[in-house]
Amino acid sequence: MTYATDRIHEEVAYLAYHFHWPLDQILDLEHADRLRYVHQIARLNGQ
Repeated sequence: MTYATDRIHEEVAYLAYHFHWPLDQILDLEHADRLRYVHQIARLNGQ
């Protein structure tokens, strides 16, 4: 099963915007870890 490229770009942009991490650092994360950060940020922002 593959993960949609558009979705990866959304996750990367979201994390880069909030954490100011470089692209390579975000892409080095395991998918589950990246999603965990995305969900935590969204929860903190009330989204």
